[in-house]
Amino acid sequence: MREFFATLFFVLLTVPAFAGYILIPMDPGQKNHLKAYGLTYWVLEQDVEAYWLLNYRGGSFAFIHTRAFEREAILRDVSFELISNSQFNRIRQEIANPEVNQEVIKLEVAPRIAVYSPDYNPWGEGIQPWGDAVTQVLDYAEIPYDMVYDREVLDGRLAEYDWLHLHHEDFTGQYGKFYRAFHAHAWYRNHVAALENLAAELGFEKVTHLKSAVVEKIREYVGAGGFMFAMCSATDTYDIALAAKGIDIAAEVYDGDPADPRANEKLDFSRTFAFRDFQLVMDPMVYAYSNIDPKTRQVAPQHDYFTLFDFSAKWDPVPTMLTQNHTRTVKGFMGQTTSFDRDLIKPSVIILGENRALNEARYIHGTFGEGFWSFYGGHDPEDYTHRVGDPEVDLNLHPNSPGYRLILNNILFPAATKKERKT
Repeated sequence: MREFFATLFFVLLTVPAFAGYILIPMDPGQKNHLKAYGLTYWVLEQDVEAYWLLNYRGGSFAFIHTRAFEREAILRDVSFELISNSQFNRIRQEIANPEVNQEVIKLEVAPRIAVYSPDYNPWGEGIQPWGDAVTQVLDYAEIPYDMVYDREVLDGRLAEYDWLHLHHEDFTGQYGKFYRAFHAHAWYRNHVAALENLAAELGFEKVTHLKSAVVEKIREYVGAGGFMFAMCSATDTYDIALAAKGIDIAAEVYDGDPADPRANEKLDFSRTFAFRDFQLVMDPMVYAYSNIDPKTRQVAPQHDYFTLFDFSAKWDPVPTMLTQNHTRTVKGFMGQTTSFDRDLIKPSVIILGENRALNEARYIHGTFGEGFWSFYGGHDPEDYTHRVGDPEVDLNLHPNSPGYRLILNNILFPAATKKERKT
């Protein structure tokens, strides 16, 4: 009987209190932009459709009104407005005007999310030399995800997920090229040992061979219709590993034997997602992988911004979804890979955000096979440098972060119907 009344109570909560909708405005008046994404994701988890109103009040969300949804918005401190059916229909009619750069995108299913990140901690219990912006914002927004790493990828587990985030991995197998600065540190030695042991367990002679196999599996996942998102060093090292398949690009300090002296001549740029014609930095003592990320950029932190492109919502819904924000100018931030030289980006790639004065892209997107990928330069949108050993950012202090919103746009993008995800 207790279970019956509990079920009845839930049903009463979820039945619409009146025929109408909850509108989640995403303009500057929103109290918590980041949790608004989590709320919308939670609604999708209840098997209820939601709507993404592209370019309408900062990329607002809407879904049917129930007492449960209203209560959840209050609990999450998300600003909302109750509107009638007729009001929502009028909004849709306004958006449908061909002269208005807006569009309504239906979100149907909460995407299954995987984060590729080590399942070991070489730095000691509770200690991390750096955090991960994506897992931080997923936790803050209360969006569930699973952790996967090399074993799961090679076992074919990626097919279980719609969305994959690549943690700040070095897919070239050079351990982040931290040798010069940190080779004597315990965490670095533990990291190397853990990866060498994992490679041996999985049947690989070298970590470089393991990472190359993982890169190929992820490539298959994207080609089959998956969505991949990467930040910081997981962006350029992923493409470098694709181009360098079968080529030894790691110096002896990393894999026990010398690199191929003709490695740069042998790179195959036809295999990469985003970049072409780049040159590798072969010196193991230089903290750089290639010239994709211009290490010579000179800009004061207070002047470091990038601009989001304004796309046609009706004709280019995908890049429009990925750039929804309450501002078109986003504060820049550094990372092991901070930005991408525009001259080294393939013509087919869509540049979503750039600093044109520096000839650099910060946020790019493209397709491969049936799938999609996005690369976002930098480490943490609310920590300009985030050096080794710095604490994680407290997102309670940044609930309206434009830089973090770009991450969450990518989270909800796979929830759109396949028809609306066309490019």
